[in-house]
Amino acid sequence: MKRIFLLFVTSLMILGCQKDRSSSKNKTIHYPLSNEIETLDPAISYDTVSAVAVYQIYETLFEYDYLKRPYSIKPLLAEKMPVMENDGLRYIIKIKKGVKYHKNKAYKNRTVKAQDFINQIKRIAFVPTKSPGFWLFEGKIKGIDKFRKEVGSDFEKFLKTSVEGLKAKDDHTLIIELEKPFPQILYAFAMSFSAPIPIEAIKTYKNELSAVDVGTGPFYLSKWNKSLELTLLKNKDYREAYYPRRGDRYANEKQLLKYAGKRIPILEKIQFQIMKESQTRWLNFLSDKVDILVLNKDNYKVATNAFGELNKELKEKNIKLQVAPTLTYWWLAFNMKDKVLGNNLNLRKAISTAINVDEYIKVFTNNVGQKANSIYPPGVPGYNPSYQLPYSYNLEKAKAFLKIAGYPNGKGLPELSYDVRGNSTSNRQMGEFIQKELAKIGVKVNIQVNTFPGFLKKLRTGQLQFWLGGWALDYPDAENIVQLLHGNNKPPGPNSTSYSNEEVNKLIDQISVMQDNALKFELMEKVQKKINNDLPWSMLYYSRNNIVHHNRVKNYRYSDLIYNYFKYLDVIED
Repeated sequence: MKRIFLLFVTSLMILGCQKDRSSSKNKTIHYPLSNEIETLDPAISYDTVSAVAVYQIYETLFEYDYLKRPYSIKPLLAEKMPVMENDGLRYIIKIKKGVKYHKNKAYKNRTVKAQDFINQIKRIAFVPTKSPGFWLFEGKIKGIDKFRKEVGSDFEKFLKTSVEGLKAKDDHTLIIELEKPFPQILYAFAMSFSAPIPIEAIKTYKNELSAVDVGTGPFYLSKWNKSLELTLLKNKDYREAYYPRRGDRYANEKQLLKYAGKRIPILEKIQFQIMKESQTRWLNFLSDKVDILVLNKDNYKVATNAFGELNKELKEKNIKLQVAPTLTYWWLAFNMKDKVLGNNLNLRKAISTAINVDEYIKVFTNNVGQKANSIYPPGVPGYNPSYQLPYSYNLEKAKAFLKIAGYPNGKGLPELSYDVRGNSTSNRQMGEFIQKELAKIGVKVNIQVNTFPGFLKKLRTGQLQFWLGGWALDYPDAENIVQLLHGNNKPPGPNSTSYSNEEVNKLIDQISVMQDNALKFELMEKVQKKINNDLPWSMLYYSRNNIVHHNRVKNYRYSDLIYNYFKYLDVIED
């Protein structure tokens, strides 16, 4: 995911095929992306735009159960759940036999082996890969840090050097030895970072896999024009796999089990098309071309009535509405290495108290977003709904903090640089909102417009000053949040603010090896208090989504954590 750095309007929508929808030979879904796909390499992909394609091509040892909440893990390429030994320091994982890779010039008739998972973890640790996922295994798998240091950027050493804690007992038995308990490891093995890669592909492409397909997934890459579209086709050699037979109460109430036991994938083709502007996506939905659409603030006003229900016109078109909480949330992020912002706590306080968050939520989410009260989002064990942030909107306080910071009414303060997450109209408008709010206290802001890939590049190289930070949880555990602020995870790792505090680092290290319990929740509160006092983040809101879809799309259930759901979908006219 994911997870994964975010685009505010990463509304992942599905376009319905306009040619004979009922034909089983032409079950095509057209799916517009709100920006260009940066990469198809599962070791590099860490944004929601790339993920929606990557997770259809590549598979992992485990996956989330599509029809169950709270989220639960089940085997995917693993034959069964792992055997744990040595107090959770050794995992023995059996791999399914006969799983075929997609056709590729690098190999012939290749099936998945245990060594392929080791290859990918080595790629993540290999410096030239520039994987943002190394934090998952750093300091956890035995010998992984040593491997990274010894191999450096030497490709030949990469190929020849092994990792102490990774062993293939045989072609279908993977053994993982850990330095310390890592309860989240099954979540890690449900992320695309851990998808198996054949050594033949690594050698053939010299470890450059951004534009090739060496996956095992239900769909394979057919065509890719980076600025326009990407086409995936049904994998005819996909092993026997079936639609879930069980689900939770919601799945039963919404009749999502009608396809129980049906062989997957069902679709024949996925057509991804880049549509950066939300209005373009909305018009396509209204013209019966888009099947599923996450409503933005403008669409929401048009689609619903005063009670938040679909308007009469949409109901008559047999359109349905889903209201879904998410594990995605947003904040203002500060570069703690920046000489102006990073060294001046009172300046960060001034900015944090000068932004009218309620108005921001109203303008950009139509009051659908939930105002944040914590660095942890609802849905994560340990979230405290009664917690209160130590800062809130107050212009007089903001001016006072600015004066204490040494810049009364902004005098003497250099113009600040605010980078937006893409070049769409909504991204520019969000930047302009921040610009106008800070102008009220005398702070000048220069808006830097980027493409989304350009923004990610700046983010991962520590080139931003302050920006809209966001996170879609990779897995529902506090460790996945606090690692964003661990001093060891600075760029190109996920700690894009470069924040570091030894006390916080130690607390995070404790939290990361703990199962959910009262002590863990107590430590989470301590981390939160320190973070909020140091202010690398100024919290904004938790996302909640309203999704409309045409009734012809079957089996759709929204999730911002599960990306590999296309294999369950069908398109059929009633």
